[in-house]
Formats: sequence, C-alpha cells, structure tokens
Amino acid sequence: MQESARRQLHWIGRIEGTSLLILLGVAMPLKYLAGQPQAVLIVGSLHGGLWILYLLALARAWIALKWSFKTVFIGGVASVLPFGPWWFEAWEKRQCVSPLPE
Repeated sequence: MQESARRQLHWIGRIEGTSLLILLGVAMPLKYLAGQPQAVLIVGSLHGGLWILYLLALARAWIALKWSFKTVFIGGVASVLPFGPWWFEAWEKRQCVSPLPE
C-alpha cells in the first residue's frame, strides 16, 4: 500500500501540474488576449477537480507513508505552484528511504 500511495500521488501530481500549466499558458491567454472565457471555464474546472484528487492522494500518502506534517505541507504548497508537483516528487524521492523502482 505504501508504494501504491506514493505512485498514485506522483501520477496525479503530474497530471494536475500539467493541467495548471495548460490553464496558465493556454486558457488564460485565450481568455484575456482572444476574448474566449469558456477556455478558462473548461480547463479551470478540470484543473480544480484534479487538484482535489491531488490533495486526496496527498492525504492517502500522508497516512500510508507516515509522513511528517512538514512533508505534507510542502506537498500542498507545491500543488499551487507551476512545476511544483514535479519538484515535490523529486524532493520526496530524495527524502524517502526506498525510492520507487524505475
């Protein structure tokens, strides 16, 4: 269960992080530069759902891996930063005793 919780968090983090980049790099410019607000509505809703899934996966990893509050806090802050989930994944892999197999 420990490795599946870690793997789930990392995959959802990658997807959620990608959705944030699409929101900031594609949908927001479409809204403000091309006058198409529906792009933010669609991508923003999708990103919001993925962000909730990320937080649930983070909570699951917290319990399964017995992480400290500091680790979970860092993971939560990383979830709202562009490229944050990838940074958190790399940071967490350096911190953990048994990294994921490639």
